[in-house]
Amino acid sequence: MNYQSIDEAAAKWGVTPRQAREYCAMGRVAGATFERGAWRVPADAEKPARKSRRKPQPKSVLEILEAERKARIPGGLYHRLQIDFTYNSNHMEGSRLTHEQTRWIFETMTVGEIGADVPVDDIVETANHFRAVDMVLATANAALTEKYVKRLHAVLKSGTSDSRKEWFAVGDYKRLDNVVGEMETCPVAEVHREMAELLAWWKDAPKTFENLLDLHVRFEKIHPFQDGNGRVGRLILLKECLKHGHTPFVIAENLRQFYYLGLSDWRRGNRLRLLDTCRTGQDVFILGLRQFGHAKLAEKAEKEVSARSSAP
Repeated sequence: MNYQSIDEAAAKWGVTPRQAREYCAMGRVAGATFERGAWRVPADAEKPARKSRRKPQPKSVLEILEAERKARIPGGLYHRLQIDFTYNSNHMEGSRLTHEQTRWIFETMTVGEIGADVPVDDIVETANHFRAVDMVLATANAALTEKYVKRLHAVLKSGTSDSRKEWFAVGDYKRLDNVVGEMETCPVAEVHREMAELLAWWKDAPKTFENLLDLHVRFEKIHPFQDGNGRVGRLILLKECLKHGHTPFVIAENLRQFYYLGLSDWRRGNRLRLLDTCRTGQDVFILGLRQFGHAKLAEKAEKEVSARSSAP
């Protein structure tokens, strides 16, 4: 084999001799050997390809949210999800905190100027909901089990006035029968069996978006906890969307009534309203992906949502 000097190789490659020596030292030049204090480079060796300095693009929404959560990046997708999701989910259950007050608590972890008519529980449950979202992001790929669902409830209701009631089980199924509006829910004695059957079905069911919403409707019909069922149910929706590659969504105020009607319709066999409502929420989330510079993921999500919308 014919060899050339470092200076000759550097001239051929259009780099400095120092750069050529670094290529050899890093093992990037096949056949290069170091003898008697000098590098010998094969005469036919090609210049090593330049390594891309571009940061690898995130492959999923979960990857983006988890990276931003760990780094506590302000003003990003994670920041918006925490505030919008927490505000809207709590507001649906009667919280008096405004969107701005929710944002203030998340960003400063202080109460700020909040009116005297705001219950302490609203503040505690807001902070707890932030923790619950973090739990979902950190454990999104975990199996959905009864233990996991109960843990979500424990995070959400810890430290509230409910937690000091003897009959209220934080992190465990309800002890007293309850109703939701005019809808009867699962009797206390049957909750464990109903939940076990639901989660066993979900474990083996195709992880389609429609089946995910069916899981949600059935969970809300069981209503396994004394309070916090809606919020826990929507946290489960977020988790399973992220785990199975579905675009997550927030039920914002303009979608709230359609969401409630959609739940009722679904139980009567009409699935269209809830599907359309949640797809609209996905469209809003996709706009956020574009706003925060994730155009490729936004395009992918748009195709998936569009394909589901056009399916017979």
